[in-house]
Amino acid sequence: MKILMFLFGELLHMSFIQRTKKIALVDCNSFYVSCERLFNPKLRNKPVVVLSNNDGCIISRSTEAKALGIKMGEPYFKEKNVIIKNNVQVFSSNYSLYGDLSRRVMRTLKRFNPEIEIYSIDEAFLDLSNFPDNETEDIGKEIRSIVLKWTGIPTSIGIAKTKTLSKVANHIAKKKQSGVVSFIGIENIDPILEKVEINDVWGVGKQLTKFYHQNGIFNAKQLKNKSNTWVKKSSNVLSSRTAMELKGISCIDLEITSSKRKSCIVSRSFGKRVEDFQELKEAIAGYSLNASEKIRSESLVTKSITVFIRTSPFQNRYGFYSNSKTIDFPISTNNSIEIVKAAVSILETIFKNGYLYQKAGVMLSHLSDSNNEKNLFSSERDEKINNLMKSIDNTNYRYGRSTLSLASAGVHKKWNSKRQHYSKIDTADFYSLPTIKAN
Repeated sequence: MKILMFLFGELLHMSFIQRTKKIALVDCNSFYVSCERLFNPKLRNKPVVVLSNNDGCIISRSTEAKALGIKMGEPYFKEKNVIIKNNVQVFSSNYSLYGDLSRRVMRTLKRFNPEIEIYSIDEAFLDLSNFPDNETEDIGKEIRSIVLKWTGIPTSIGIAKTKTLSKVANHIAKKKQSGVVSFIGIENIDPILEKVEINDVWGVGKQLTKFYHQNGIFNAKQLKNKSNTWVKKSSNVLSSRTAMELKGISCIDLEITSSKRKSCIVSRSFGKRVEDFQELKEAIAGYSLNASEKIRSESLVTKSITVFIRTSPFQNRYGFYSNSKTIDFPISTNNSIEIVKAAVSILETIFKNGYLYQKAGVMLSHLSDSNNEKNLFSSERDEKINNLMKSIDNTNYRYGRSTLSLASAGVHKKWNSKRQHYSKIDTADFYSLPTIKAN
């Protein structure tokens, strides 16, 4: 009886080991555009683009905009004639909205497996190995349906044995009406990989594409079938991993545990050139407040702060000037008041009159866990300051960023980034939500 039980246990163990690894890549379709459409249904089936900071370049396009030949990353002014002629709807970037909807999508994905790798603001890898092989595509369709229902964001899903192959599957899924492609159960994927150009393979950049072309490798199938010894010898270990993953051998693990950041940067290009010290001071104070809020939200403190300013390198008439300086705090902190004070003192030493500044920023570095920074000098005053910071953060979270701020950060902020097409929707601010008027 014991032997039978042992053999039964071994069989279960073997079936668990032999279970096919299944990695899904969930990618939000034209994410920034989808976020804008969510609160404006009139935009559906119309060409839409979203612009980068200062309305500089196109960073998101709807399918209809792509069909017009509008290119990703193209400067807005170059595409303006096409945009006006075809009545393309244009939006300035609204990162508070995109960030909130991204968090909602990721929380929804965790319903299927709490251990996911958030790859970017609109992409995540999800392990589906616990689901039966023959149900993989149906699970993908269910994920897609629930994400759309719960968040309003459409997605494409590629499922395969490795992360690299799931990227390929996702690339194909974007062009299919179902929005889901699974390679699980397909014995020979060479005909599929032959249609995938080498520069579309995950991890293959411009320089590597050139190298592969010089050696007769133009598609994913050719890289997959190339000798791994040659790939490793001619290129590097990362290229070898990519080639192995195309063969269906998993070499790139899911990065489920995200390590805490070591630095935090907040910087912007100005909507107009800044010459006045007071305006530059307001910008630096505002960036310091944002950075302080970010590290507090992650229970971090900073030991060092860097402030940098620069003019445009293309405005020779006024001369080019760039400078930065770093100082250390006596004791690690996330106190907005201390950080702003330090930032302004740095600015006073690096600022020069007579220049038109284009960009400035603040970097908090040597970050560590605030729970590990208790010291002998901690006092009742520190506790009061911590409570003050919590109150400020809670108020700003509830009523919108900068509801409570410091006077040094200014009010009018003429230097702010150009956002002429801003949708003004902020799901973190109750008063910025769209309203529905009853007839």
